[in-house]
Amino acid sequence: MSQPWVPRTAREEAVMDVLVAVRAFSDSMDRMNGGMKGDMDMNVTDLAALRMLIMREQRGTPVSPHDIAEHLRITTASTTKLVDRLVSSGHIERHPHPTDRRSRVLTLTDASRREFYRHFGERLRAMRAVAERYDDEQLRTVVGFLGEMSEAMDPESVAEKR
Repeated sequence: MSQPWVPRTAREEAVMDVLVAVRAFSDSMDRMNGGMKGDMDMNVTDLAALRMLIMREQRGTPVSPHDIAEHLRITTASTTKLVDRLVSSGHIERHPHPTDRRSRVLTLTDASRREFYRHFGERLRAMRAVAERYDDEQLRTVVGFLGEMSEAMDPESVAEKR
């Protein structure tokens, strides 16, 4: 039976420390999302859709049902069920697309936005406080590192962004 990789040099030890920290961060995200899922009485996919809507809203980017299907990698039938469920529960609304009459855009309801930030706001403030301790150059390094780690973990996400 082969042994797991054991660092031999200071550099290998530093790389292993980063990988352990990434795993710990991922575990923390899973626990946070699991708690929010239970608090908001939603399944994982519903919560992921709301997070996507929040992120796109902050960037001023409209979201279509097709965008959700691509982001979550689910079928159009599953997307229709998800959107219907979130509309019925009062979390999102459908609106005509501003430039394409055949299309729809999805937006969070004010109540859903408040509920999301009620559950996530304290954690977001704590994460922001951590980020603010780093200078601009360090933050650019962190952004680059996390982007590359995301690509390494999920190569399909790179294709989605193109």
